[in-house]
Amino acid sequence: MSHTPSDNPSAAPPPVAALSFEAAMAELETIVRRLEGGEVNLEESVTLYERGQALRQHCEARLKAAELRVEQVSLGSDGQAAGTKPFGDA
Repeated sequence: MSHTPSDNPSAAPPPVAALSFEAAMAELETIVRRLEGGEVNLEESVTLYERGQALRQHCEARLKAAELRVEQVSLGSDGQAAGTKPFGDA
């Protein structure tokens, strides 16, 4: 079960850096729903926004790291796999 801010409001959330991409996205989605719902006070809204920003940056960094590890198969003139090259290379 992943942690979200609504699980236990008095418990400190886990450090962002310790979260998997999926856990960070789930928490970020919860934060967005809470902020859009407009049912949190100003102080909590600011705290949630700050946490959301940290989660967004964490997710972007994890995606970038994954993208750098992905390789594309390059095809030879005969249509067969001829090797690999880093993601994004032409």
